[in-house]
Amino acid sequence: MKVLPTVKTPADLRNIKRELLPTLCEEIRQEIIQTTSKNGGHLGSSLGAVEIITALHYVFDTPKDKLVFDTGHQSYAHKLLTGRQGKFHSIRTKGGLSGFPKRSESKYDDFGVGHASTALSAALGMAIARDQKKSDARVVALVADGALTGGMAYEAMQNAGLLGSDMLVILNDNQMFISKRVGALGKVLTKLLTKKYVQLAEEKATGFLKQFDEFGNNAAKLAKRARSILFPGTIFEEMGFRYFGPVNGNDIEAMIEVLESVKDVKGPVLLHVVTKKGKGYTPAEEKPTKFHGIGIFDADTGDTIGKTSCITFTKAFSDTMVKLAKTDKKINAITAAMPEGTGLDEFRHTYPERFFDVGIAEEHAATFAAGLAAEGLKPVVAVYSSFAQRCYDQIVHDIALQDLPVVFALDRAGLVGEDGPTHHGAYDLSFLRSTPNLIIAAPADENELQHMLKTGIDCAKPFVLRYPRGSGFGVTMDEKPQDLPIGKGVWLKKGNDLTIVAIGNRVHPALETAELLRKKGVDAGVINARFVKPLDTDILEQALKGSPRIVTIEDNSLCGGFGSAVAEYLTAQDKPFKLLRLGLPDEFVEHGKVALLHEQLGLTPKTMTEQILKWGK
Repeated sequence: MKVLPTVKTPADLRNIKRELLPTLCEEIRQEIIQTTSKNGGHLGSSLGAVEIITALHYVFDTPKDKLVFDTGHQSYAHKLLTGRQGKFHSIRTKGGLSGFPKRSESKYDDFGVGHASTALSAALGMAIARDQKKSDARVVALVADGALTGGMAYEAMQNAGLLGSDMLVILNDNQMFISKRVGALGKVLTKLLTKKYVQLAEEKATGFLKQFDEFGNNAAKLAKRARSILFPGTIFEEMGFRYFGPVNGNDIEAMIEVLESVKDVKGPVLLHVVTKKGKGYTPAEEKPTKFHGIGIFDADTGDTIGKTSCITFTKAFSDTMVKLAKTDKKINAITAAMPEGTGLDEFRHTYPERFFDVGIAEEHAATFAAGLAAEGLKPVVAVYSSFAQRCYDQIVHDIALQDLPVVFALDRAGLVGEDGPTHHGAYDLSFLRSTPNLIIAAPADENELQHMLKTGIDCAKPFVLRYPRGSGFGVTMDEKPQDLPIGKGVWLKKGNDLTIVAIGNRVHPALETAELLRKKGVDAGVINARFVKPLDTDILEQALKGSPRIVTIEDNSLCGGFGSAVAEYLTAQDKPFKLLRLGLPDEFVEHGKVALLHEQLGLTPKTMTEQILKWGK
């Protein structure tokens, strides 16, 4: 008889015999593997965190006790143990479970998350709220080691150490090495350290030594330093945390034992846990980067299913970066912990001395690039569109204000699909368009991307290049990238009844829309705008001469986006016009396949044709 189906809630979990927990963890792993093979998702990190999450729900009284995830891509076991087994098959599909913790989805999801380095801040806020309400709830933050490369985590840590409120931080260290402390010696040391009498003895000894003026204070410091040599928690203890560990996070018995020992320790506590990414699934253990976030795959072999033959936008960016850097030694590449995701892994391999992965630190990435640019180099910062939101201040003050030639390559612009609202790149045009000195461009396809990247590097201005996730349109790639005239769009088709002005990945669908309109007796022209800023006002004037009816199409929020830029220009002219703006609505778009979302939001050729015909009546 299987154990997992008997666990409807964490309360059921706490009634299970402890000897059955390893079996339960294995069943959770198999469920995650089978479901992710069909839906795609974050597999490696979720497999590595199974025992940690199971032990947390076994030891702590959730949902009374609060469990806050960092990033949240490792939370699949959490969903299976908190009443969502029946819906787990729907994870990351339209209308199904989110791939991340989501407050509206479950009372066990205490804080919604999708970006890294936020858990410590949120957990500290909850701990302080608990103190003010005089509750006895415990607060736990589960943080992966990668999240500690983000400055926000340290901002929260120093504040937590200062405030001294009770909270437990579990550092899930899943790097691809095995700490010497993990094993028998590590277990013994950790067991000793978590005993209350050892902590009390340390406090008494420190207090005793401090009685002897300078000598005593120095002796106390020396004792603390000596302890830090044995136990690698120096930085955490200096910031006001009690440090315990490391322990084997894939040993369910060890995790339960240590959690029981530390759960009532007063003040901020950090428990260092070492896990293996992809634990229990050989393909994910051998290729943890590939299985961090993966599409549909064969669960038996680990082979990816359904690869397209078209070059992706990311691949076009990757190839062009390598090609341009061969002849231009000033080109440098920067990313924030996403070399493979942004396509910079090939640049890293070819030009390692000019490649910089700064960790999950987008703010630093931007200003670091500004420093390179200030000294005459040509930095290209490749981040996801939704992650660029984190360095808005640096783009404005450190780059645009100083007119420094930094290129931002914003991958995953527009809708990204199954990762949902935390990852949709729906706002970059809106939050960047108001910034002086920025040039903002969006290629219609993979071939135009290579030309725009060269244009951005050559123009010696702050330049934003935004492009979508996934496959291109299968167009022919020119042999050499060429500079494009900045701020100039191109006519793809002239029309007498109206003009569609499209930007980015909506240009090719706009051409299809024009063809569908033609079949309905409407002669529509199509412009590939290419640039959001500066806007090509000359081509808009040409369109108005043909017809006062203008339709804009974009894969960005309609609030402040490309259509808004066109509307601002048209309303300032003393000429009649009629404008229809098509794009993303003023709401957070849920997860689902991009094609389904585009259909739902009216951004497919068929649905755009219907809207235009209705508007034109």
